[in-house]
Amino acid sequence: MEQAKKTGRPARSDALQNRERIVSVALAELARAADVPLSAIAQKAGVGQGTMYRHFPTREALIMAVYEYEMGQVAHFAERLLQEHAPDEALERWLHRLAEYARTKAGLANAMSEVSSMKNCQGNDGYAPVIAAAQLLLNANARAGTIRAGVTTDDFFLATAGIWLIDFSGEWQPRLDWLVSFVMQGLRAGAPGPLPAR
Repeated sequence: MEQAKKTGRPARSDALQNRERIVSVALAELARAADVPLSAIAQKAGVGQGTMYRHFPTREALIMAVYEYEMGQVAHFAERLLQEHAPDEALERWLHRLAEYARTKAGLANAMSEVSSMKNCQGNDGYAPVIAAAQLLLNANARAGTIRAGVTTDDFFLATAGIWLIDFSGEWQPRLDWLVSFVMQGLRAGAPGPLPAR
């Protein structure tokens, strides 16, 4: 046991577990209420205030960690979809997943708005995993010839902007389905089809 303490391995393992537990609890709590106190998150995570602040010295640091985790989850989903579906169907299903994220993470979205308005916010770095996932899907579709040529991630997110304006408090599902279908029809229009085999 003493040797383990000297090597620091259990401490690193415990620290990682603490960090993961804090992020997991914060994920649930921030989704419910953007203004949840850090002390409440620490208490539910079973860690002291000192441990909380060692990992996340500011509220913004914790919010960014939660946000980056969520973005990573959405991004990994794109890879799985491409393994299971044709590229255009994978893209369509991924769009639905992004909309589900927007619907269920309202509190987190509000909290992120506060962070994004701060002068020291790191631009759009937090969106990097999602942008990369969209690029992965667009590249797969370009190779398969299932969407029109030359669509960039900027084009893609501009075309889907209406999805994030849906009022999810009402009858949102039919509107979401229509918008996703509308976007996909536009992307598929003029698709060149698969490249001829060499």
